[in-house]
Amino acid sequence: MLFHGGYDSTLEEDYLALAAGALRRGYNVIAFDGPGQGSTVREQGLHFRPDWEAVVTPVVDFALTLPEADAERLVLIGMSLGGYLTTRAAAFEHRIAACVLYDGVYDFHAVIAATADRAASTPGGPEALMAQNTMVRWVVHDGAFGVSDLNELVKATEAYTMAGIADRITCATLVLEAENDQFFKGQPQRLLDELTCQKELISFREDEGAGEHCHEGALSLFHQRTFDWLDTALVG
Repeated sequence: MLFHGGYDSTLEEDYLALAAGALRRGYNVIAFDGPGQGSTVREQGLHFRPDWEAVVTPVVDFALTLPEADAERLVLIGMSLGGYLTTRAAAFEHRIAACVLYDGVYDFHAVIAATADRAASTPGGPEALMAQNTMVRWVVHDGAFGVSDLNELVKATEAYTMAGIADRITCATLVLEAENDQFFKGQPQRLLDELTCQKELISFREDEGAGEHCHEGALSLFHQRTFDWLDTALVG
């Protein structure tokens, strides 16, 4: 199992979010930070790149040198924004046998562009919105994209969409969805509609305590459903 996070994840978070549970279920796990994530942005100054297959392919190459790896049953999982990054990688890296989008992201650029539109209609413009809204300020100043303002972030994320690419995925794909997701609501279904591979959507609801972004507060339920699906998808 190859696993990475999203916009602001770290390896330590990745271990608690998924890797520990995967180990208990008998999976071998490689968790890694890609460009723009964790130590890579802090210590190496590497920022996000849309062609995430260029990140994942070397990880696959490395994994296949390990005796613990099964070349026929490699799994790729990405959390939060990693739901886009993983999808993009799986469209081009076809040694992946199964892909889990935790959760599904179809068009990250659309989210940023909508934020910029809201900023443009705010009295005082983007600067005023950033001063008022800590979430928007964090998105810009997190450092993951190496930008200094919202307009630069809009330009930097233009290629972060699965439009015209999703149908290149050939592996079995699980798309997860949170009922109350505050970032990518509706995008898992849109992505599912574009996929032509073996696919399934699992929705997590508020009344299960799992309806928030990435099912925070309900990791055991997330693990159960995800690993049960993988156990079936990887048979044979």
